[in-house]
Amino acid sequence: MGPEIRRRFWLGVVPATALMLAVAPLAEDVVRRGGDIGDSPHLSLEDALDDPEAHADRTVIVEGKVDKVCQVKGCWLELMPKGEKRGVRVTFENYGFFVPKDSMGWNARLEGKFVREELSKRDVDHLVGEGATLSPQADGTAVQYSFVASAVELRRPVSEE
Repeated sequence: MGPEIRRRFWLGVVPATALMLAVAPLAEDVVRRGGDIGDSPHLSLEDALDDPEAHADRTVIVEGKVDKVCQVKGCWLELMPKGEKRGVRVTFENYGFFVPKDSMGWNARLEGKFVREELSKRDVDHLVGEGATLSPQADGTAVQYSFVASAVELRRPVSEE
């Protein structure tokens, strides 16, 4: 390779590399896990939380803010409607994917189903140990509606600088 060819090569590679490095952090502002979000009906998370049984076992798309994430593996998150104090625990279909453990505060768009779960005392203790918020019954067990996501899209919030 002659000097002129090397010079042209580097004149092309250096600017292209600089451009890729400048754009690369933007890719981390959106995290997708599971399948692609489809065309399921959109459901307000507030409405779903008011009557989760009415929406059980129906594939829907919900949106909210990530309030908590499993700090062991990222195997669950708690999704909150904007401005609300209560949310829903989200797990991932067939334990097939996880989310970043540092995604608290991110905006989330999820596709999946609400399901009714009866949790044993052992399960309640395990989840609380990972940071989950549950309302156990007197015997330590809990009944909850959770959301099983087949597709997740997380967006880093835009900083207000």
